[in-house]
Amino acid sequence: MIRVIFATGNRDKLREIREILDPREFEIVSMKEAGYDIDIEETGTTFAENALIKARAIAKASGCLTLADDSGLEIDAMDKQPGIYSARFLGHDTDYDYKNNYILERLKDVPEEKRTARYACAVAAARPDGREETVTEYFEGRIGYEQKGTNGFGYDPIFYVPEYGKYAAEMTPEEKNAVSHRGKALRAMKKILEEKMI
Repeated sequence: MIRVIFATGNRDKLREIREILDPREFEIVSMKEAGYDIDIEETGTTFAENALIKARAIAKASGCLTLADDSGLEIDAMDKQPGIYSARFLGHDTDYDYKNNYILERLKDVPEEKRTARYACAVAAARPDGREETVTEYFEGRIGYEQKGTNGFGYDPIFYVPEYGKYAAEMTPEEKNAVSHRGKALRAMKKILEEKMI
């Protein structure tokens, strides 16, 4: 089994990661569980840069293989905002119910065909010996007209997935992980690790 430190303090994200990566192959340990409660400043201009900054910092501190992700929502009608600032959109401590309602209000007059949006997720891997990899994947959808569903987290209650005919927050974890940005990126990174890095 491969022990991987995942550079995140987000419990929802960690739960999804553990659902996606086979626990028979990977032991996923959060940076806090590994004893690294470091505040890493995300100064990158892309999801991939931010993921790499986090992975690199913990790999250096721990001497262990470290993965990190940076993800967010890009809304075409809002010039791809909130983008890399998704977690910090409208302020660091602003809850998602408020953020989601704000977005719905901003888009209230935007027609269906212009409500296109996508989640992006970059996953970075960093080894203490300096080897690094990044992958970025996407989850296409639209911004709905209301908040629906209690599964998922973040912007999931307003992210409508046409191929399933429901919001991301209405999807089961299995359905979401099969098609989501994070699911695709983690599976792509797993393949890279198996081929090149482990």
